[in-house]
Amino acid sequence: MCGIAGILTAAPHGGAQTPIEAMTLAVRHRGPDAGAVFVDDEAGVALGHRRLAILDLSERGAQPMHSERGRYVLTFNGEIYNHLTLRRELEESGLVRWRGTSDTETLLAGFSAWGVSATLQKAVGMFAFGLWDRAERRLTLARDRFGEKPLYYGFIGRGGGTTFVFGSELKALRAHPHFDNPIDRGALALFLRFSYVPAPHCIYENIFKLEPGSILTIAAADLAARVRRVESYWRYEDVALAGLANPVSDEREGVELLEQTLRQAVALQLVADVPVGAFLSGGIDSSTIVALMQAQSSRKVKTFTVGFDEAGFDEAPHAKAVARHLGTDHCEIRVTPSETRAVIPNLPTMYDEPFADSSQIPTSIVCAIARRSVTVALSGDAGDEMLGGYNRYVLGPKLWRRLAVAPPTLRKMIGTAISRMPNKGWAALAYAPGLGQSLAPFKDKAYKIGPALGAMRSADDLYRALVAEWSIGSTPALGDARLPTLLDAVAVSNKLDQPEHRMMLLDGLTYLPDDILAKVDRAAMAVSLETRVPMLDHRVAEAAWRLPMSMKIRDGRGKWALRQVLYKHVPKGLVERPKAGFAVPIGQWLRGPLRDWGESLLSETHLKSEGYLNSGEVLNLWRDHCSGRRDCTYRLWNLLSFQAWLSSQSLAS
Repeated sequence: MCGIAGILTAAPHGGAQTPIEAMTLAVRHRGPDAGAVFVDDEAGVALGHRRLAILDLSERGAQPMHSERGRYVLTFNGEIYNHLTLRRELEESGLVRWRGTSDTETLLAGFSAWGVSATLQKAVGMFAFGLWDRAERRLTLARDRFGEKPLYYGFIGRGGGTTFVFGSELKALRAHPHFDNPIDRGALALFLRFSYVPAPHCIYENIFKLEPGSILTIAAADLAARVRRVESYWRYEDVALAGLANPVSDEREGVELLEQTLRQAVALQLVADVPVGAFLSGGIDSSTIVALMQAQSSRKVKTFTVGFDEAGFDEAPHAKAVARHLGTDHCEIRVTPSETRAVIPNLPTMYDEPFADSSQIPTSIVCAIARRSVTVALSGDAGDEMLGGYNRYVLGPKLWRRLAVAPPTLRKMIGTAISRMPNKGWAALAYAPGLGQSLAPFKDKAYKIGPALGAMRSADDLYRALVAEWSIGSTPALGDARLPTLLDAVAVSNKLDQPEHRMMLLDGLTYLPDDILAKVDRAAMAVSLETRVPMLDHRVAEAAWRLPMSMKIRDGRGKWALRQVLYKHVPKGLVERPKAGFAVPIGQWLRGPLRDWGESLLSETHLKSEGYLNSGEVLNLWRDHCSGRRDCTYRLWNLLSFQAWLSSQSLAS
């Protein structure tokens, strides 16, 4: 895994060496093993690379890498798991002479023989790259199918000039001396709504995230007009529609299909010239991945978990039991609450853009633990989105069926009542028959769904309320310019008949790449650890979408088919328990040991002088939470994450 950066400028007049070196150095944590740059001042292009050597550890795998005949120069971040298969196909042409054994060289040969789009459609892997075509004077950027690897790009410039920049993280872009892009207030509002900034948007104006499965091209001749072309080489929506049109009818066949594709994906992702391990929480997803790893390994797989000394938040005993059964070489590190909270000051620098999924805290800890022993770690992420694991897929449609029979005026009254209900009122509601019992599981989300109940017309409206902390236009961001997102569009998922599938598709397009994958990538790369996600082999996704809903959600629980795969390796009793997130008690901490920190970031003086947030609304939330009147944990963590990030930017400038 690596860090990449690049520059394309219309009027370089020399001197690109220093900016690209600074940009590349800014992401050295992503590639501590080596660094190099390519500069062509006459063409106005510069590419930088920081290397974390995984395949072909020799100098023959160094980057930026030139194609055999010199037309292309590539800076590449990622892994192509099937690159040996692609090599054999290329060798059949008789036109390739290999210099090394890296997947980077394989990609370059593929681009020369087949073109970029055709090569990426053949490739199985995770990646982001910048490719300079010397003949056409054209820069191409691309990102993997699901967005495992990040890629930011955009335009900067002073004095009327224009420079195009790209990089693995915003650190690289900010390191360019001409970067002075202001905060995008529309993107800030999106962040407060979703706890992350959804692609293609970015917290800075004129900076963007390349969306998963996309290729961007920009020619030097079109730079002044800022003309770039973005097209898809793969679409997750197409996979969903194709799978649902060709469903598996036999349950045994469906389970075997899922197991076979997962087993193949795990086998491919075990290939490396460095030590490989896995995260293990003891849940369904990570236990399945580890079971398939151990079944295909002649050595004990190294597994890692972190234990927390917080009641109700410690899953380490479950992981230990699974590891013992599978016979892995298990590492468990126990972390005290004070050690856990010590991570928080580092988060703004680690995540580089406002990000407020609080599981970033334990994720960063377990990544640091794993890096002591391995360079690559496999993860069980994406099982929820593909196989129906989130509670909202099970409970959301059930709740909507009860709400739908009530007229909008009554729903509005109910919504007003539950949004004002004090914390102690929810205990009684859990025992109320009918709608009361249906609403009880949504206690933590009452402030989100309550105000929206009257306007809801479908289960899709309920889903949008559940995944957003604030509704459109209601965040405390000042100067909110509304920006479009996939979650606000209906065309993306309206061809899917079942609301559960529509939720899963939208989560796969938004929450998965912009929250889950971003969370793990930044935490892992901060300590130079490569993470791999077997569930995101696109053949696994194709198999998952062929499974009917009855093989995903059954008897009020998700991931039925995946459970059947796991039960072949691990006794049901070791893994069956209520679903729990990878969480820490942020809400409790904000009323206790983090209270002073929170009050300093949300002081009225700071809020008013900065001018980004409505100080009155923010302080009301803070007082409600600290008094125990309402649980405002998620909204406050979003606000505090932005304020901490903003403070870090001021210190860095």
